Amino acid sequence: MTPKEVLKLAEEKNIRMIDLKFMDFIGIWQHFTIPISELNEDLFEDGQGFDGSSMRGWQPIHASDMIVIPDPTTAIVDPFMEVPTLSLICNIFDPITKEPYSRDPRNISMKAEAYLKSTGIGDTAYIGPEPEFFIFDDIRYSEGADHSFYFLDSEEGTWNTGRDEGPNLGYKPRHKEGYFPVPPTDSQHDLRTEMVLALEQVGIRVECQHHEVATAGQAEIDMRFEPLLKMGDQLQWFKYIIKNVARRWNKTVTFMPKPVFNDNGTGMHTHISIWKDGDPLFAGDGYGGMSEMGLHFIGGVLKHARALNAFTNPSTNSYKRLVPGFEAPINLAYSSRNRSASIRIPMYSSSPKAKRIELRFPDPSCNGYLAFSAILMAGLDGIQNKMDPGDPLDKDIYGLSPEELKSIPSAAGSLEEALAALKDDHEFLLKGDVFTQDVIDTWINYKTEKEVQPAKLRPTPYEFALYYDC
Repeated sequence: MTPKEVLKLAEEKNIRMIDLKFMDFIGIWQHFTIPISELNEDLFEDGQGFDGSSMRGWQPIHASDMIVIPDPTTAIVDPFMEVPTLSLICNIFDPITKEPYSRDPRNISMKAEAYLKSTGIGDTAYIGPEPEFFIFDDIRYSEGADHSFYFLDSEEGTWNTGRDEGPNLGYKPRHKEGYFPVPPTDSQHDLRTEMVLALEQVGIRVECQHHEVATAGQAEIDMRFEPLLKMGDQLQWFKYIIKNVARRWNKTVTFMPKPVFNDNGTGMHTHISIWKDGDPLFAGDGYGGMSEMGLHFIGGVLKHARALNAFTNPSTNSYKRLVPGFEAPINLAYSSRNRSASIRIPMYSSSPKAKRIELRFPDPSCNGYLAFSAILMAGLDGIQNKMDPGDPLDKDIYGLSPEELKSIPSAAGSLEEALAALKDDHEFLLKGDVFTQDVIDTWINYKTEKEVQPAKLRPTPYEFALYYDC
């Protein structure tokens, strides 16, 4: 869509407001809105100014002026605004140099796609994430010098089987038994269907929706794969739509990786494949029907996996899910069909077009633009350096003895470990100026100062249960 076509669409839809959306460095959509009278073709050239010092991880206050320039190809009528509103996703530019801003996550994903083409290896990286999430009825949390607590609740939480609900009708999924009984035990089918219809309304293709393993409203809605940049945009629309549809139902959604103790956490299994001139490049006659290129891609991801964790699992809460011996695959191995491996080669179809790899350690707390770009860069490094992924592991990894596990490396055990790995291993991300050294340093410093250190300083309620009477 061109700027002229955006203006025509706005006229046809009787649009009265223009919403300009963009991603902050950490991964939260931001926006501001202008009236339709301010929409003209110049906006797509000159952009709109804003204060970059108020964005997390961006500009200092003495150099705060930034510009957002909307991408006309992203024009979508917002399905939630009461007044007809056209939404445009924006790129960030420096007002002095007019150059794309290096810390703009969307710019990083655009550079990743350009770098892929420049290598001659392929021209398109298709990404297919499977974001899981929880739908709760109530969430309260607070922390201070004198207290710290959280409380969450769900009508279908198994802990509410004895609650007086006037009347309590039962049918609450037990821990780890939410995958996937029919209604009435699955009480949120209609809600998820409304989410699917809203996603389709903005042009997102959905493959399926279902209840997930955990009690208390864990859900999954799968999008059909798209090129990297487009999927980065879609993941933001996905979170926006899921949260806002839930609010219509007076419910709340979280993409936190581990909000419920002693039940499955929330992951975002991520499928990726590389194509060139319309042909898939990962299909071949090697293990799992993979090509040599596909196996080298796996080798690159395995080599750099602990550094990737800093982007694919970027919260301290991520590592409440990535725990040895539990449901998340932390052992850095690959296999066909085997869901206990951190990289799986899906075997649903024999079609070359379906051949891809599935990374099972990412979670949806990530910034999709950064996570997808980092995964691609790791795989490309594997292809360029012909990295051998080693032998596949076709056993149930959870059933291996301690001796057998010693030879299998594992993902980072904490955000602090992941950031340390990124500090030591990030040269592959700097190729093609996709990630700059400034981006790497800023990410590590921000996450350390704003998340790792504050979390380490605070006592937790469970520590009182363990140690108060010591």
